[in-house]
Amino acid sequence: MQLQALPPTTTSTRAETLSVVIPAYNEAPTLESVLDKVAAVRFSLNMELIIVDDGSKDDTAAIARAWAARNESDRIRVKVISKENGGKGTAVRRGIEESTGEYVIIQDADLEYDPNDYPKLLEPILAGDAEVVYGSRITGPDKPGSLKFYLGGRLVTIATNLLYGSHITDEPTCYKLFRGDLIRGIPLTCTGFEFCPEVTAKVIKRGLRIAEVPIRYFPRGIEEGKKIRSWDGVLAIWELLKWRFSR
Repeated sequence: MQLQALPPTTTSTRAETLSVVIPAYNEAPTLESVLDKVAAVRFSLNMELIIVDDGSKDDTAAIARAWAARNESDRIRVKVISKENGGKGTAVRRGIEESTGEYVIIQDADLEYDPNDYPKLLEPILAGDAEVVYGSRITGPDKPGSLKFYLGGRLVTIATNLLYGSHITDEPTCYKLFRGDLIRGIPLTCTGFEFCPEVTAKVIKRGLRIAEVPIRYFPRGIEEGKKIRSWDGVLAIWELLKWRFSR
């Protein structure tokens, strides 16, 4: 079943909802642009935007609330949650807990990923061919960015495939899309960037295949606010090992 894009003036014709979980920490320079891009995607679903401010020290929370006041509509509902800083994983978990949609996707608050990829990410789920879909930067059309981050991501992906017998191309991608009831039913313990390996491990151990579709990718550097570091790759592999041999 192919999800048809709608013209900009067309309202939603499908009762189902896509929950977009947006963890944000000190993302004032890019958050409004990201939210505008998400809201501009036109397809036959309603959207629920859940912005989780993880104790930002800048104007992230204020920008989110001002944007919500201007943009909430029958098609777009917005929740802005402020919490003490606990790491990206805690923000993602909180957003998932607050979600109500039939489908849930993770969206970073920077400009590395293009929300216009939502319709094709949804296609395998709406067709009944998958319950989990990852957006692959590796099979997408854009350059991978920093060699260090590219190689780190490839190493984590190879470790995933070796440990779990999977065949995915991009484990640490941000764009992870789930059926809502599925992801809300998976107990998660992550606090930082280990959300990715933990959820991947638990999805595969449930016997679920992860479908992949190619996505656009516009990498930013550390000087532009990128927060993940080389050590997080080591922690990701540790998480994969931990969950592989635990119940």
